[in-house]
Amino acid sequence: MDFGDILKKLAPTAATLLAGPLAGLAVQAIGDALGMEDATQDKITAALTSGNLTGDQVVAMRHADDALKVKMTELGIRAEELVIADRQSAREREVKVGGWTVPSLAWIIVIGFLTMAYGILFGSVAADSVIAGTIIGYVSAKCEQVLSYYFGSSRGSDEKNGVISKIASAMRRDDS
Repeated sequence: MDFGDILKKLAPTAATLLAGPLAGLAVQAIGDALGMEDATQDKITAALTSGNLTGDQVVAMRHADDALKVKMTELGIRAEELVIADRQSAREREVKVGGWTVPSLAWIIVIGFLTMAYGILFGSVAADSVIAGTIIGYVSAKCEQVLSYYFGSSRGSDEKNGVISKIASAMRRDDS
């Protein structure tokens, strides 16, 4: 599991803030929860990906995330608004800068996805089923990012993904 996935599970508010202008607030909260002095994002990444978190640290991170939510509410900041503002600034940049790089990459990714999916599903590209599934899954995810960039992503979609993730986790535990 990578740093982003771990942080989203343990401290979703802090994970959202790390991508924006309030990253310092998130780093301080998580660093304090982990008992770090002079916490940096690199130190937090190393701690979370080391696999050595104690139960107390996990609980402290969740409490820190809850405290961060309260602090943001007190300051009148909403995490969802930060995510929307981030998307909006990307779109504004696209309008101001123009150019062909982003649209060209978007078309390459979408056409690549459709071509790979067609080729693998209808046999014109020979691939092991595991490799084929991996390729389609990877290119599909990139295609989804392109579509989200141009058309946005709904909050309901994020909630649906969360529910699917919980169901998959429960199924994996049952199989164990």
